[in-house]
Amino acid sequence: MGLVSHEAINQFKALMDQVEEPLKRTFKNVHQEFIIETLKRFLKAREGNVSKAHKMLVDSLQWRLQYGIDDILAKPIIPTNFYRGVRDSQLIGLSGYTRESLPVFAIGAGLSTYDKASVHYYVQSHIQINEYRDRVILPEATKRTGRYIGKCVKVLDMSGLKLSALNQLKLLTTIFTVDDLNYPEKTITYYIVNVPYIFSACWKVVKPLLQERTKIKVRVLQGCGREELLKIMDESSLPHFCRREVSVSRSWSGSLSGSGSGSGSSRSSDDDCYSLDHPFHQELYNYMKQQSGIHEPLEPTKHGSIHVQVPCDSEDVEFHQTLESELEKLRIQSTRSVSLDKV
Repeated sequence: MGLVSHEAINQFKALMDQVEEPLKRTFKNVHQEFIIETLKRFLKAREGNVSKAHKMLVDSLQWRLQYGIDDILAKPIIPTNFYRGVRDSQLIGLSGYTRESLPVFAIGAGLSTYDKASVHYYVQSHIQINEYRDRVILPEATKRTGRYIGKCVKVLDMSGLKLSALNQLKLLTTIFTVDDLNYPEKTITYYIVNVPYIFSACWKVVKPLLQERTKIKVRVLQGCGREELLKIMDESSLPHFCRREVSVSRSWSGSLSGSGSGSGSSRSSDDDCYSLDHPFHQELYNYMKQQSGIHEPLEPTKHGSIHVQVPCDSEDVEFHQTLESELEKLRIQSTRSVSLDKV
């Protein structure tokens, strides 16, 4: 939906004024002094329906209390070498800002392997980046520009995407659900670049299932997307995989022409925003260690990962089940096709 009515916002605010004190406290970490803007996000996520938006927000606040999300930035994944493995297999980073000062997050969707730690560490890390974005990155951008900055841009690199990525369907669905139910309307546009055939097959399955408000945010760009992205950001803010067109000849198979990133890349840490050595991740990790006030052990602690369960919302359960089911069918069909080709 487009604009949210003032009447709906006022009704929503009146309902939130009545919630219990613990919910009000965690709500402060969500709205960061921008209550109306936050209420608008949840209203948009529920098509302007006040009662549904209220339920969605209250459920999210209860989820935050149940799993200690307010304190998650004081629980770094340790030791550093172990966390480096998480970063090397869950590729995401801040590459810069658009000309409108929106943070640009680069995501290596095709090359993320999620094979260096348990699912719980990856979910924890994802939530920590979300919280750092909302509590530190966006407020700093707001202060710097003198106007409210509450959303970001995401650029997803599909280089190296393989059928085996569907083996991570449970994890990816969990992460998607966490964002959908607890961080709605935080991304203004998803740019998809370096698209191989397998993505096209997945997109044909996924697109019809998405709500219109989500569909209009997704833009699939030609090649590495450099020309289109330079319309909204400077060269220095482009993710490394968008800065030039090269022939893909890495450790993966396929004939995709794009700008990929293999694990043996010689890029500098300042250029590779996925790396733990990149300034963004150094600032994030140091921030968490400072908040925790603990000394780093030599081995991962038993309580190192936070077991966060995904909240269920009747508005979304059917969608997520259908999405998972359809992608699983695609995985099975594609596996059979590969087997037949080998025969």
